[in-house]
Order: sequence, then C-alpha cells, then structure tokens
Amino acid sequence: MSGASIAPASEEELAEAVAEAARSGQPLAVEGNGTKRAMLRPVQAARTLSTRNLTGITLYKPQELILSARAGTPLPEIEAALAERGQHLIAEPPEPGPLFGASEPATLGGVVATNLSGPRRINAGAMRDHVMGIRAVTGTGEVFRSGGRVLKNVTGLDLCKLLAGSHGTLGVMTEITLKVLPAPEASATVAVRVADLAGGVRALSAGLGAPYGVSGAALLPDGGGGAPLAILRIEDFAESVSYRAGRLRDELAGLGDASVVDDAEQSRDLWRRVRDAEPLDAEPSDAVWRVSVRPTAGPAVARAVRAAGLPRLMLDWGGGLVWIAGPPTAEAHAAVAAAARAEGGAFTLFRAPDSLRAAVPVLPEEPAPLAAIGRRVKAALDPAGVLNPGRMRAGA
Repeated sequence: MSGASIAPASEEELAEAVAEAARSGQPLAVEGNGTKRAMLRPVQAARTLSTRNLTGITLYKPQELILSARAGTPLPEIEAALAERGQHLIAEPPEPGPLFGASEPATLGGVVATNLSGPRRINAGAMRDHVMGIRAVTGTGEVFRSGGRVLKNVTGLDLCKLLAGSHGTLGVMTEITLKVLPAPEASATVAVRVADLAGGVRALSAGLGAPYGVSGAALLPDGGGGAPLAILRIEDFAESVSYRAGRLRDELAGLGDASVVDDAEQSRDLWRRVRDAEPLDAEPSDAVWRVSVRPTAGPAVARAVRAAGLPRLMLDWGGGLVWIAGPPTAEAHAAVAAAARAEGGAFTLFRAPDSLRAAVPVLPEEPAPLAAIGRRVKAALDPAGVLNPGRMRAGA
C-alpha cells in the first residue's frame, strides 16, 4: 500500500472519491486512524481512504439511550461524552494500543467495521448488536442509509448488521447510531484458583449459570502462583455487587480457592487488561490468533496449540474465545487452524507481519453456499471491487 492518502472532510467528498476510484478501477484501502492495519490480510491499493476527518457526535439523547457520531470520531471522545451522563458503550470494544502498538485511538467506524467486542459480549452481545443505524457509501459512490435513530424501527434489509464486521469491504460508513446503556456503579471480580484449564472452564460455566448476572468470564492460564485463575465479573449498584459477589464466591468455593476482588478500580483495571488481551503477554514480534469455539472446547484448543509449541494463551467469553501468541510462521498458523477445525471452531489471524498475512488464509474457508452469497452481496455493493480488496480473503 502506497503512502498516498485521501481524508475527505465531508460525506459528499468521500462519496466522490469512491466514485472516482470505481470509474478508474483503482482500489482503495479504507481505514479510520489505521490502528488495525496489521489485522487480517494486507490490502494492495494505490491509495488510502481515511475517515479521520469525519468527526463529531451528531446526536446524543441520554434519556433515549441513543448516540450518533461520524465514523472518524475517536472512541475516547465518545466514551467521555457518555461518561458525563453516566452511560457507556455496551460492547466495551478494546483499545488498539496493547495489541497493535497504535499511538492513535480507534475510531467509531473502525470498531464497528471490525465488530470488535470485549468481555461483556457473553451477556450483552457483540458490537453489531448495538448498531441501530448507519449512513454509508457503496463501492460506486452511492450514499445510503439503513436503520434509524430510535430503538424501535423497521429497517427492511438490515445493512447495519451486514456492514458491521465487513472490514470495509462492502461500504464506507460515514455515520453510525448506537444504543448505549447506563454504566454500572460498581464492579467486583470473583477469582477462583483452579488445578487446570478444564477446571477453570467448569468454574466459569458454573458462574455463568448462577443467577448473579456475571458480565465477564475469563481464564488466565498463569494467574500467578503457577496455577490457572478463573475470573468472573459482576457489575451493578454497589450493594448488589457486594452481595452477589459474596454469594458467587461461596458457591464456587468447591471448585477451587475462591476470593473476591471488591475494590472497584482494581476490578475495572483487571477487566480492561482482559479486554485488551494484555495477559496474553504477546511480544511485539509475535503473531496473535483468536479461536472461537464452544466454551467447553477451549481447553482442548489450548492443549493442541501448546503441543505445537505455542504456550502463551488466555481464554475469554467463558472459555469460548482463545487468544494465542507465538512466532509468525506458517507452521504455527497451520497448528492454530488445525486446532480450531478439530473442535468445530473458527480462527482469525488477528495480528501478524505482512508476509505471513499475505501467504496464509487469515479466516477459515467459507462453505460454498455461503461464499456464493457473499460474492453476490459484494457484487451488489462494490461491483468494481475497489473497497479493501483482499482484506478478508485473497481475490475477494
């Protein structure tokens, strides 16, 4: 990708830039602040189209739990506005610094386009589940709107969910409307020292099945003391959190050495680190993978990749999301992909050098019927193939 960059100051300018690219057949690398360039496959494009100049909150109705902002708006700006009214982003998307070494913040459009979600996904849904409406530009330069600015709306084709997670390959979002919620007053963490990963997943499953409203369930293979640590988060009003955390600790005591981190700031910092995958301890030169499986299969994936020489990992989402760090080699990638397939799961090459990302599949191969649908959708929204070509799959 060359250094040439376009950063339109308006939706109209962006639409014209895309239309010109379609007319000339020159692909565009679509991004916000470029914080996740090392994710998935490298895009081969003559120019970069950035939404960084499309900024600002355009609508905020705290009483209606709705916020709209332009796609290039930095996430910290949105989080600060919400915090002033005691609200927050439901999916707690991760910061790009710890894993990608980014010095700039993520943008709203980049987070929605990649559908990145934090630990709260297990009980609150993914980022795409909270997108109420979008404005976007197709690969031909046509501006369209989908969804709305109210919680109850009839959208017809739900293009909001389609573009969320499409990594900028189907359209360039210019404005996004989100549902938000009140931020919890307090946070506590129940920690259970367990004998092995399978025991940790049992503790997480028991916690998630208990009636205490667990909003985070992760497993740190090296939680200190040489044994795995299962951690479960409870958020709500302070008195409720204290009561529920105590009850959950007592119920899980039979599965290991259980305790409560009841300092709210300490608990929040722990889950911020989990959100950003910091306990993975990935080296700057490492590749990083994410494997999604049913929670009970997480330990089996961990055993398989450890046997292949990839010992650094952590589990989130009750054991269903396995983070793995290791050398950026085709052999390591093949081992991760095989471990995911063996348990009926999916892998993502989340971060790696360009050479590896260009040489291997960064996502599993799609079943033929699904791939055919994907090609038709791509042809309808980006017929000239100018938006982030090859980002998710070679030749797509």
